[in-house]
Amino acid sequence: MTSSVPDIRRYRAEDNAALTEIWHRASAISHGFLGAQTLLAHRQLVSEIYLPRAETWVAWLDGDPVGFLGLLDDFIGGLFIAPERQGQGIGQALLCHGLTLKGRLCLDVYAANEGAVRFYLRMGFVETARRKQDKEGLPFEEISMCLAR
Repeated sequence: MTSSVPDIRRYRAEDNAALTEIWHRASAISHGFLGAQTLLAHRQLVSEIYLPRAETWVAWLDGDPVGFLGLLDDFIGGLFIAPERQGQGIGQALLCHGLTLKGRLCLDVYAANEGAVRFYLRMGFVETARRKQDKEGLPFEEISMCLAR
């Protein structure tokens, strides 16, 4: 039987390979416009730097990791859900967990990632800024958003 409410716990080093794979599969869909080379370089950063150094929370269903939320104080460095598990409330559960911990959450999202933009707006996030280039100076528009409880 499949559970619909994920268990959420802190990241452990042994989660790294599974979460990196979730990140890569989800990013290939939502950030495909960045190109394969950029995603490959980012994959290494996710595995070696972002997952271990951020305050990372892992969502589990039926004994398997299905997504994660990476926080840098109240800033969401990443929210990624396994593609086959998207639309099942896992992202919402992770956001609620983060909001309970921090009281406020902010993030940057690529404007071209329309599904994520719609998701964050549905969750109550408000646009606070927009830039024509991302943080790496690449020509991909980014939107800054925040949510407070």
